[in-house]
Amino acid sequence: MFEGMIEEKAAYRKKVTRRDVMALISEGEGLHIEFKRHFSSPEKIAKEMIAFANTKGGTILFGVDDDGSVFGLQSEKSELSEIEHTSQFLCDPPIAISCDIIPWSGKKDIIAVTVPTSMNKPHTLIEYDAAGKRVVNGARTGFVRVKDKSLQASKEVMKVMRAFRTDAPPLRIAIGYNERVLFEYLEENGKITVGEFAELVNISRRRASKILVDLVRAGTLLLHTVESAEFFSLGE
Repeated sequence: MFEGMIEEKAAYRKKVTRRDVMALISEGEGLHIEFKRHFSSPEKIAKEMIAFANTKGGTILFGVDDDGSVFGLQSEKSELSEIEHTSQFLCDPPIAISCDIIPWSGKKDIIAVTVPTSMNKPHTLIEYDAAGKRVVNGARTGFVRVKDKSLQASKEVMKVMRAFRTDAPPLRIAIGYNERVLFEYLEENGKITVGEFAELVNISRRRASKILVDLVRAGTLLLHTVESAEFFSLGE
């Protein structure tokens, strides 16, 4: 599981400059940028890393408040150790991040953590029980980035990410009655949810989800996430 640890350490090289940080701060939090005044908790930081890796990548700036105010960090070495540990042991699979320490003012620094979009999606959060033992069973939670928020990924989003992995099974799809009704509905209405499709053709939600995900994988449909709502539309 931790085969990427050697590669991860090699990735920690100076890339982000003070000028880059100033540009990111002026842009504000968004799809690719998250501000953290300090390292709050491993779980919260892992959530941000996972969301960026599962979406289009991004940068986490430690030492910067939500409104863009720069406070800096005095113990950047301990923060860096926590960040590295989080990327390796709370994210499954581990996430390849790169970290840069940017001197800011006096003895205070900013840490810029770059999280690239992953080729090994979906990443999920590893949970531990009260005794500090890793929870093996149970559903794994994934996250995606939507505007300036990191939100829990739905079953459909997780299925779509798995479907595009290189080790995914071959796609087998046939256009039958359900698919034709779906296309006609989308031509007229523009979008549909899993529940609406299940009701439209009177099938289970599970079967409706599979059909929609397969059509996304085939490039026929697009999956959209707006705030916490998700819907499908015809591909371009």
